[in-house]
Amino acid sequence: MQGLRALAVLMVVVYHVWLGRVSGGVDVFLLISAFLLTGSFVRKVEAGRPLRLPSYWLNLFRRLLPAAVVILLAVLAATANLLPRSRWAEIFSQSWASLFYVQNWALADAAVDYYAPDHSVASPLQHFWSLSIQGQVFILWPLVLAACAALWRGAGALARRRGVPVPGFRLVVAAAFGAIFAASLAYSIQATAADQAWAYFDTRARLWEFALGSLLALAVPYAAKLPSAVRVGLGWAGLGAMLSCGIVLQVQQSFPGWIALWPTLAGAAVIAAGGTGSRFGPDRLLSARPLTRLGDISYGLYLWHWPILVIYLATRHTAVPGLAGGAAVVALSVALAWATTKAVETPLRSWRWPTVRRRRLGLVIAVLMAVVAAPLSGWQARVAAYERMAATQTVQDNPGAEALRPGFEYGGSPAAAVLPLTTELDAEWAEFDGPCQGEYAPVDPRIEQCYVAGDPASARKTVFVVGDSHAQHWIPALRPAAERNGWLVVMVHRPGCRFGADSPERDDACNGFNAAASAYVLEHRPDAVLTLASLTASHGAPERVVPGYLEGVGPWLEAGIRVAGMRDTPRFDFLVPECVDLNGPDSAACTVGRDAVIAAQSPLEELEDTLEGGRTHAGLGFFDLTDQICDERLCRPVIGNVLVYIDQSHLSKTYTATTSPVFEERFKAALGW
Repeated sequence: MQGLRALAVLMVVVYHVWLGRVSGGVDVFLLISAFLLTGSFVRKVEAGRPLRLPSYWLNLFRRLLPAAVVILLAVLAATANLLPRSRWAEIFSQSWASLFYVQNWALADAAVDYYAPDHSVASPLQHFWSLSIQGQVFILWPLVLAACAALWRGAGALARRRGVPVPGFRLVVAAAFGAIFAASLAYSIQATAADQAWAYFDTRARLWEFALGSLLALAVPYAAKLPSAVRVGLGWAGLGAMLSCGIVLQVQQSFPGWIALWPTLAGAAVIAAGGTGSRFGPDRLLSARPLTRLGDISYGLYLWHWPILVIYLATRHTAVPGLAGGAAVVALSVALAWATTKAVETPLRSWRWPTVRRRRLGLVIAVLMAVVAAPLSGWQARVAAYERMAATQTVQDNPGAEALRPGFEYGGSPAAAVLPLTTELDAEWAEFDGPCQGEYAPVDPRIEQCYVAGDPASARKTVFVVGDSHAQHWIPALRPAAERNGWLVVMVHRPGCRFGADSPERDDACNGFNAAASAYVLEHRPDAVLTLASLTASHGAPERVVPGYLEGVGPWLEAGIRVAGMRDTPRFDFLVPECVDLNGPDSAACTVGRDAVIAAQSPLEELEDTLEGGRTHAGLGFFDLTDQICDERLCRPVIGNVLVYIDQSHLSKTYTATTSPVFEERFKAALGW
């Protein structure tokens, strides 16, 4: 069993470090944990020993928590010293979630993409998702087994009174876990097809893997009766299938549905084969001393490898570690796993004082949790105090784009913090009054996101904004202008979908949304529509006119609706807030040449020249606010003591709002208002 654990953790580590794919190793871990737990409880019940669930749970978490606490403290220390402030809030919340074994639900709520290729921007605690699911099952499974025992005893008493045979306890357990297996697997297949990112972390979609391990624990005595040659073949087949899972199968975006049967059934075959007694059996390999010793530290190795990998990638500013870097990550992970096992896990597991009384066990667990909770709470309190201080700053401290006005004199304190604080970037997206309702409620299901700002009853004009997040991040500039002029703003939005006519460059969902959005605009006939007419790209790709742009806005113009086409925002090749955190707001490392992030001449100027004097596109105007982000040569991360970007390409709400006067002037000019 230790050898199997070793291979499973090696699969996880190798695939994470070098291949960036799911290996199936974690699924084998889940299977093994349920196999051992169920076998232990069944033997207790059959021997007539009490289950003592509270003591079991306390002893369990006494074994699990010490190493987890060490890793959590190490991650917090590394975060404070090596990672930018922009990542602190996420790590704060995930530290709490990991400590209380609910990390999987936190990641599901955050819609984390476990398959994302760039691990440098992942959370160093993301791998706690599987430990959290195990912790939850370690509480649930004993309750199921206790219920089975109670049912079995009750059924046995009734059978004896009636003089009929008493059903075996294993039959009752098999029925219970068979039902859990079937229900959970069906749910997992459905949930994975509907929302794979959520299903990956959903405990309910993983219960069948544990149930399979429990059923395996009941079946192993029968498998042991198979001929040795059969078990040898079964073991090697299972081992080969397990090791090849991530290579043979394209499991990305497919786990944990039916495809996870591959690694779990493979692991089950290896366990069912057991000790074959043959020198050709896989158990001979799995019993080899190097593998069993690695199995002894498999828990620590799983805990250490991911945060070391993430922090290595983040500090080296790379998405892949390479052969040498990956080898260093693995070597350090193995060394720390061995040290943690020998210096922390083993001594605390062999410590007899807490086992004398249950309240002592509870005290030890409380102390272990407090070791993380105390510094984490203190750190959060200091960050919150700094945020409260920053909230008292005035406009003079953080003028933003106002500082670009000729003759502007900066009057703020030189010690004033740059806003928004990088610990508060989640609040930097555009705000609305609420979803579209009443006459503006979209009927077409392809329009999933529709929001309004302003009062429809008193609005003098209506402005629609149609497009993706790069249109959305200008709402903080448009909204004050709308309030000054009595406009109603309606945003019809789909992330990653730039508005234009049907194009093969867009996926079907985006093309469908654009068709629905076009019909929605024609139905409501607003006074004007704001769209983005150009498309910038990172990594040196040229800026261009949005595919199908003129064809897309054509029906609106024919209906007499004015359209303002705005130039897209420059895109950086790095996370601007992280760069500012690590290098400072005035660092040359965070400042890029204008020509590197946006075209020297706007493609909209050439488009405007070709349309000049024509009647087909009367009512269409263009405007450009690039000079509010970049000067003639450079694009800087901070302007007027305000952080311009919240990532590589999205503007901060705080900064965009300071461009409102210039935005209004150019928006009106584009519309002829």
